[in-house]
Amino acid sequence: MKYMMFVCSDAEPDTDRSDWPDIDVWVAENDARGRRVRGAVLAPESAATTVRVRAGELILSDGPFAETKEVIVGFDLLECADLDEAIEVARTHPMARAGRLELRPFAEFEQ
Repeated sequence: MKYMMFVCSDAEPDTDRSDWPDIDVWVAENDARGRRVRGAVLAPESAATTVRVRAGELILSDGPFAETKEVIVGFDLLECADLDEAIEVARTHPMARAGRLELRPFAEFEQ
């Protein structure tokens, strides 16, 4: 089952850095096990463009539209047997301590 894992900043990171995992080790381990299909760090939120259409008019905004201190800073596409495995993968990611991770399964559509 595929999951999108949004890697987000957090205004209140864990201050105990004694057991933070190394991101390079996390990537290598999950790539080797076939659980991480793809991942990337995103440009800063200042580079974002929000696109909306209202009453047929294109409206563009610089940066994220939502006023928030937490922003998406990256993503990983995961291939896991189930949500429990995806949670275990997320639990060991360094940003589980420095930020927050949102797991979302891909929707299945009938064709």
